[in-house]
Amino acid sequence: MSLDDAIKAMQTVITAASASAQIKVVKMSDEEARLTVLVPAADMQKVKDASFMPAMNFLNNDGFDLQVQVYDKDAPPLQG
Repeated sequence: MSLDDAIKAMQTVITAASASAQIKVVKMSDEEARLTVLVPAADMQKVKDASFMPAMNFLNNDGFDLQVQVYDKDAPPLQG
């Protein structure tokens, strides 16, 4: 499995938890990526719960560190 495969799998998990999720991916290295996820406030905990174990499995089994950061789409993180 490659990092791209792990990212695609995580995107599938996230969109299953919240169909309206907006996902931005930043590859930090060959083994690490950050997924910034914007969802409605009501879906935030669902996405966090759904992505936690897959992220841990990718880290423990494949050595990929996928950091999933979930934000309310109506109050996104500040830019800059």
